[in-house]
Amino acid sequence: MALFSIPGLQLKAVSAAVPVHEVCNEDLDLLNDPHGRGFVQAIGIKTRRVAPPAICASDLCVAAAQHILEQLCLRPAAIGLVVFVTQTPDYPLPGNSMLAQHRLGLPSSTYLVDLNQGCAGYVYGLASLASLMNATHIDRGLLLVGDTITRVLSSQDRGTFPIFSDAGSATLLEQAPQAQAMHFNLGSEGKGADIIQVRGGGARQPFGTNGFVVDADEPNGACAPIHLTMRGLDVLHYSLKYVSSSIQELLAFANCTLENPDYYVFHQANRILNETLLKKLGISSDRAPESLFEYGNTSSATIPVTICHRLGEVLDHGSKKLLLSGFGAGFSWGSALINVDSILCPKLLEISEPHATQA
Repeated sequence: MALFSIPGLQLKAVSAAVPVHEVCNEDLDLLNDPHGRGFVQAIGIKTRRVAPPAICASDLCVAAAQHILEQLCLRPAAIGLVVFVTQTPDYPLPGNSMLAQHRLGLPSSTYLVDLNQGCAGYVYGLASLASLMNATHIDRGLLLVGDTITRVLSSQDRGTFPIFSDAGSATLLEQAPQAQAMHFNLGSEGKGADIIQVRGGGARQPFGTNGFVVDADEPNGACAPIHLTMRGLDVLHYSLKYVSSSIQELLAFANCTLENPDYYVFHQANRILNETLLKKLGISSDRAPESLFEYGNTSSATIPVTICHRLGEVLDHGSKKLLLSGFGAGFSWGSALINVDSILCPKLLEISEPHATQA
């Protein structure tokens, strides 16, 4: 486990954006049978947000970031660092951080970083942004985290299609010498890399004429190489094996107990997994806000989506201690313990068209 603390930084704002288009799982032909209807109940997801072809992860994240800059009256030149986390970049290259820099009108001196991370991506991104700001003494940095993961789903795959959803987010950190330290615990188990995977499109298996062809002889006969595949029982096994112990180790490292955090904001995987984690840790559900029912599993963006959807009014005023925990593709997991004090946390933005580029 990578346990560490980063002092002197303050979280100032969290904003999240979703596509305006909503899909109801109860209307899917894929789930129009007793087993399917039971599956909807078990995963706890009724509606999801699906981006149209014209909207990518950069559009959702840039919209969220622009909202922060406008609400806090910050000029683009005030941002010195951007970390962009996504598994669905707009292009194979260049990275999304460069697209965001241009669209937000950030200066050419901005330090840009791209991370390929999934459901643990928000915590990994927050740790990376905080570490770089601590090392460089850059005054303000933006963490942009989001995916249009529905682009890589097979409409015939009951194990993924009703679960995943699209969203983007922006988080602002500032230097603040008086701020309490942020604490992190990160880990990965690479032997579980294939339990959540898109096989095609990389250098090992470039797309060819068969990239979109479903092969019934493959282990998941509903998916082509372009599609996300997920072995749900293995995800459950890895999550229960590593996540609760990661949280307990982090709390002990920070000299805290399970009672100290005001809220636990978990990655919104599915109802069964999250309820099992709560029981394993002995945490009451009123301290673990959810966004799963209305927004589904938005991959890397579930934590900021949940914060904006459920905790906006709570975090606008007063000081709170948050335990953030993400886990998924890689197989990776990460937890963060942070203190927030009267942060900007607006309601979820709904996006219907790509975000305009700055002049």
